[in-house]
Amino acid sequence: MSDLDDTLWRVSAYEKVLADTGTSVFARHRSSTVLSTVLATELDHLRYARRADDVMEVVAACLRQRENALVLLRHNDLVWPVTLAAERGLYHVPRPIVASLEAGNLDLQVIGVEPAGLRPSWDGSGPEFLPLAPLLWALALFSPRPHLLDEIAGRAAFRLAANFRPDPSALSGALGPALRRLHAESASLADIARWHGMDRERAVRLLNGVYLQGGLMVLRAHHAARSSSRGIDRLRRWLRP
Repeated sequence: MSDLDDTLWRVSAYEKVLADTGTSVFARHRSSTVLSTVLATELDHLRYARRADDVMEVVAACLRQRENALVLLRHNDLVWPVTLAAERGLYHVPRPIVASLEAGNLDLQVIGVEPAGLRPSWDGSGPEFLPLAPLLWALALFSPRPHLLDEIAGRAAFRLAANFRPDPSALSGALGPALRRLHAESASLADIARWHGMDRERAVRLLNGVYLQGGLMVLRAHHAARSSSRGIDRLRRWLRP
């Protein structure tokens, strides 16, 4: 079974090859065998905190380091090899994933992060890479166990950067008015959760999505800043299996 066509590996088959050979089925396509030291350190911290399978935290780490990486997602009991080309704002996956995420995501988790084997070409002659923003928005809206990303948690107010333009898919329902309002004013997570059509989960997902796309201003000293953490939420994330 090819790992570059539209046939995805079943998780059980992928894990068997890994156990039998000690090598990822994607290893032969990569030019580098190791991730950068900085990204590897971030991923080690997530493992220590037992969040190495957290899709949002892992993707956020890759984007912060602007590093091309192959993120292996478990979704619908299949391995989806998602190549993030962070500097170019692009991604590649063998089969369309956004609509699949919208249809159900209960088993969505990261099962591995490897150096990227594919890279987008400048002339379009290589494998097809897609704009990253719609994928980031889908992950923020549909990933399980929604919580505010660690980088933006704590006492803060939030506002959209003046030059940030949300992906059109983000403007439907209650999120559209909330995004437009955040262009004009700063607000805490608690404030946003009380806006019309919003609640805490929607507010968390909105802020995570904008942060992943580089459009969120986090204002720690603003008069509207409030603590966004809930002690029980942090305890549950720490204790979860």
